[in-house]
Amino acid sequence: MTPEFTGMLRDAGMRVTRPRLLVLDSLAEHPHAQTAAVLAAVREREPAISHQAVYDSLAALAEAGLVRRIQPAGSVARYELRVGDNHHHVVCRGCGRVDDVDCAVSYTPCLTPSENHGYAIDEAEVTYWGMCPTCLNSPHSN
Repeated sequence: MTPEFTGMLRDAGMRVTRPRLLVLDSLAEHPHAQTAAVLAAVREREPAISHQAVYDSLAALAEAGLVRRIQPAGSVARYELRVGDNHHHVVCRGCGRVDDVDCAVSYTPCLTPSENHGYAIDEAEVTYWGMCPTCLNSPHSN
């Protein structure tokens, strides 16, 4: 397990537990992982870990801002370690693959809406949809 994760947990004022460290490790290896995939990756290292320990760890880490929970429309929740920036995602309509997309230009135009209704906007969720290269080159694609 990565020693930096111990420091991250402590810096966030969280207890350092084996389930949390295992969840962070699995997300480092599998960005945009669904809960079931995180559980499977954690259980490869710690077969006896409970579903609840993984779910609780994901929830606590997301609440502390150490992981980001995303849920594209019509999809299950996914988790990633990339937090604290205003990046977006592209989702494949064929296989469900998710990849990161940085803001188009350096000044984050998505944070300047045509009307803010008095809100102090600090984050935007933009999801691009399309077909990934694998699905585009599949003989079964349209």
